[in-house]
Amino acid sequence: MTVLKKGRYRAVHAQTATDIEDAQALRARCFGLHRDADAFDSMCTHILIRRVSDNALVCCFRMMPLSGAEISRSYSAQYYALEALAAYDGRMVEMGRFCVDPEARDPDILRVAWGAMTTYVDDNGVELLFGCSSFSGTETSDYLDAFAMLKARHLAPKRWLPRVKAPKVFKYAARLRRKPDAKKAQRGMPPLLRTYLLMGGWVSDHAVVDDRMNTLHVFTGVEIGAISPARKRLLRAVAG
Repeated sequence: MTVLKKGRYRAVHAQTATDIEDAQALRARCFGLHRDADAFDSMCTHILIRRVSDNALVCCFRMMPLSGAEISRSYSAQYYALEALAAYDGRMVEMGRFCVDPEARDPDILRVAWGAMTTYVDDNGVELLFGCSSFSGTETSDYLDAFAMLKARHLAPKRWLPRVKAPKVFKYAARLRRKPDAKKAQRGMPPLLRTYLLMGGWVSDHAVVDDRMNTLHVFTGVEIGAISPARKRLLRAVAG
């Protein structure tokens, strides 16, 4: 089913096993894995961004709707203690496995992806969007200014703050005392996380060191009601 078509790209819901396999293959290539498939795939809606001219898959992500009471079933709950969010009263969705073909450098791909995400959120009455935002590699020294910026401006409200669960973490909010260099911080931020933050997103106070995926990741949440009206208009203009 086509969700959105803009210019050279269209966003579709995965309908077949082949669609899911295409997404898993792109994820494996982007994440440097031999294979990327897990039990969460069968519980999610997969959104695929395909190039109209040749149907090539250039971007994908998955959406898993949950209530607060169900948050322990989420992918993120493997790495973060999310008991605080169990009290969240609105509809939520976990967005995961977001990736873009590294050979496809067209910025319109991200615009279509965010348009498709906006459509999903609006159609399903989602009030909280969350997931794990990943930094490439596991060397924390590469991202100290980015983490300092997260500490200074973007920590989760205390009532929703995820607690430590993973065995290897970098407690940047407790350890860093530096004033962030804004330019270095922006360069170090993953594009997906930058977009979340522009929407008013917030993050955990620690990063998980994920050796299997070769990433550092932070839990990230966006409360839809907190997105500025101007930003909502931009997102819906793409989705419209």
